[in-house]
Amino acid sequence: MMTFLGLDLAVWWFLVVGAVFTGYAVLDGFDLGAGAVHLLLRKEESRRIALNAIGPVWDGNEVWLVIGGGTLFAGFPVVYGTVFSAFYVPFMLFLVALIFRAISIEFRSKEPMAWWRSLWDGSYSVASVVIALSLGVVLGNLIQGLPVGADREFHGNWLTFLNPYALLVGATTAALFAQHGAVYLLLKTENRLFARLTLIVRQTLRVFTGLYLLLSAATLWHVPHMLTVFRAQPWLFAVPLLTLALVLSIGRLIRRRRYFAAFLCSGSIAALLLLTVAAGLFPVLVRSTLNPAWNLTIYNSASSEKSLGIMLTIAAIGIPLVATYTGFVFWVFRGKVRLDEASY
Repeated sequence: MMTFLGLDLAVWWFLVVGAVFTGYAVLDGFDLGAGAVHLLLRKEESRRIALNAIGPVWDGNEVWLVIGGGTLFAGFPVVYGTVFSAFYVPFMLFLVALIFRAISIEFRSKEPMAWWRSLWDGSYSVASVVIALSLGVVLGNLIQGLPVGADREFHGNWLTFLNPYALLVGATTAALFAQHGAVYLLLKTENRLFARLTLIVRQTLRVFTGLYLLLSAATLWHVPHMLTVFRAQPWLFAVPLLTLALVLSIGRLIRRRRYFAAFLCSGSIAALLLLTVAAGLFPVLVRSTLNPAWNLTIYNSASSEKSLGIMLTIAAIGIPLVATYTGFVFWVFRGKVRLDEASY
């Protein structure tokens, strides 16, 4: 296979897909987290401020999900077909939740009645939690493997996904996003709402830390194949150790009022957790629990070399442009939220 800077094109495309999905987890993660803790904000003004904190960026952050799906299809069409057919029910639930989250944000301010706004507040929060759980359940099943046959088809049913390990990954993902979103809201609020969010950050951080430690133990016991590459390359243990250090440092940074540093740590945790998963699975993309010979890897499921080369050039141009636009939006809407006539 052709190489670029010493790496196969399939490896480069694996890195591209991983980077895009990591960008989505970090960016839309705090949007989903803000939605997950939304009902913990009791006052009308507090909920409006929280909505307007993500108002300018939430739909732009979802662009990374679209790019992620496109890069997966372009680079590894076999994996795209197998995964999306296997996870049809979870993905449909995920899409319905995405729709309800969007319309909840937009519809909430259209009417002044308290029951109307409470209805969409509940819809927004529930949809955010369901999205986070769905993403985590999909990731958990990919980590432990799927019943994929020699025909590259999924040989299971939708109940296959609802196993304890995948549900634990889903709960941990939801908790991670909740504390990530709460830290983000700290950057955008002040006064009493700020004080309330400080308490919420501590609560969500405790929940996530407990689930993270439980998930780490469950992974060591239930999916030992994730350790194979780490035993072969001991220096990779620096990644999970750094992740744990960042988890433990968030509370200290909050106490020192270094909120932006805490937000960077929170986003880095999401990125490092995905990096740990990628390192543990590489070069496998979908592990078959029926027969290791039927694993879908970056080599037996990739597009042609010519396609990978052309698309890698396009990705090298397009993804930095999207990243630049994302950074520009955050720069324009930096600072504390101020409500006005145009606010949600």
